[in-house]
Amino acid sequence: MDSNIIFPKRKQLRLNNYNYNSVGAYFITICTHERKCILSNIVGAIHESPEHKLSQYGKIVDEIIKNTSNYKNAQIDKYVIMPNHIHFLISIIDEDKSNYYSQLRAIRESPLRNERSVISKLIGYIKMNVSKSINERFNETKIWQRGFHDHIVRNEFDYEKIAKYIEENPIKWHLDCFFVNEESQG
Repeated sequence: MDSNIIFPKRKQLRLNNYNYNSVGAYFITICTHERKCILSNIVGAIHESPEHKLSQYGKIVDEIIKNTSNYKNAQIDKYVIMPNHIHFLISIIDEDKSNYYSQLRAIRESPLRNERSVISKLIGYIKMNVSKSINERFNETKIWQRGFHDHIVRNEFDYEKIAKYIEENPIKWHLDCFFVNEESQG
């Protein structure tokens, strides 16, 4: 390989100097490899009630997410399995509610030192187990796109707006930024 080749710098996905172990809510999106529509089918998305069916891969994803509902101090509040991505609303909760403010202050004052956050570990756990299960059953190795997208939920209004977006995402599939005409993927 030519050592003079300069590769483009990868866009950083995480907010600098933010502790993703902080108590709060996070809107997470993970995409399939090459955004292939392998997780579900949405038929009639421009109508009031589209039919949303999980594929065999999507059923595996659903099963693993349901078995991962509480992971350490993170909980999956809401999720939707779309054809080529999954949206999650994840909350990191304080296990000792009586010590909420002192723990919150301590967390924000001590940055992570190259340690993976609970969110990263949870998403990694889901992606790894889904990939392993799909590979064992269907001999498919490339399931996920690298990394994930996140949005730190700012307040209760933001949380409710995201929860509604997740609920309505199948109905509005044709308007989704990840929309791909499934018929063109063959």
